[in-house]
Amino acid sequence: MRVLKCADTGVLVEVADLAEVVALRAALAERPPPGVTDVVPAARTVLLRVEPGTDTDRVAAAVTELPVAPGAHGSGGETVTIPVHYDGADLADVAELTGLTPRGVVAAHTAARWTVAFCGFAPGFGYMVGDDPRLNVPRRGEARTRVPAGSVALAGEFTGVYPRSSPGGWQLLGRTEARIWDLDRDPPGLLRPGVRVRFTEAS
Repeated sequence: MRVLKCADTGVLVEVADLAEVVALRAALAERPPPGVTDVVPAARTVLLRVEPGTDTDRVAAAVTELPVAPGAHGSGGETVTIPVHYDGADLADVAELTGLTPRGVVAAHTAARWTVAFCGFAPGFGYMVGDDPRLNVPRRGEARTRVPAGSVALAGEFTGVYPRSSPGGWQLLGRTEARIWDLDRDPPGLLRPGVRVRFTEAS
């Protein structure tokens, strides 16, 4: 772990891997250092934004003293359920890549425990990590110019839901009618860092 000061507005923590990002974010949620107003995880870093006048040296010291156990996702927290129609264009390809049948892919995806590690790419797009390594598949060889909103997909160690129509190279498993990003909701994003997600098969 390396802790860097970002002038007088924050502290950036560099960690070894994504598991440590998830664990550090969970530890900060349970024991936030005084003055921290926001915690922004990414793939290998966690940014802590602070109130003006906060002693960032003390924040940095508090971060290094946190008990961080890689693999820990924290206790409690919000869980959302997302119904999915598993009829994606790449479901058969994912089955071949994983050695599962298409129904086996659906069973694995719905049985896995997913946690939003960080957000990016588009407003409301949550990069979710799970506990089933069989679902780690590469991106498509060629990206699509348009992926419909609500598409549920896999790429690398992540699953995600496209909050809006956009280009994309992830493997499409299916689609959901859940509103992932809604400006009339507070907060707008359904999938925020730390939120746990359970996928179910829509009837």
